[in-house]
Amino acid sequence: MIAALLIFLGTYLGDIPSLAKRLQLDRPGVLTVWSAILSNLVSNVPAVLVFKPFISTLADPQPAWLTLAMSSTLAGNLTVLGSMANLIVIEGSRRTVKISFVEYLKVGVPLTLLSLWIGVLILR
Repeated sequence: MIAALLIFLGTYLGDIPSLAKRLQLDRPGVLTVWSAILSNLVSNVPAVLVFKPFISTLADPQPAWLTLAMSSTLAGNLTVLGSMANLIVIEGSRRTVKISFVEYLKVGVPLTLLSLWIGVLILR
């Protein structure tokens, strides 16, 4: 899956520096949103690998790396599928407590949005 994402990036997206500029990945809020979305679609490790070529082209990559570390990690709280730890807890508690996908979202969405917002404020 990671290889397919990287091949897609190289083949279809063209000039990575200009795309990073168009996507405004140098802005912490924008990078946080993209990272949270991709981290929940493909998990955080592949998401970070996908962002690597973009961030390395930025004029000042250090804030972007910090933002990516923060956002890809915290985004795992968004859904049950966002983190392997979430799945382990849900499975481990199955005998005593049933936690549905929607029930998890009721806590995961506001918690993740709040923590990402605070993270962006701290990193600015």
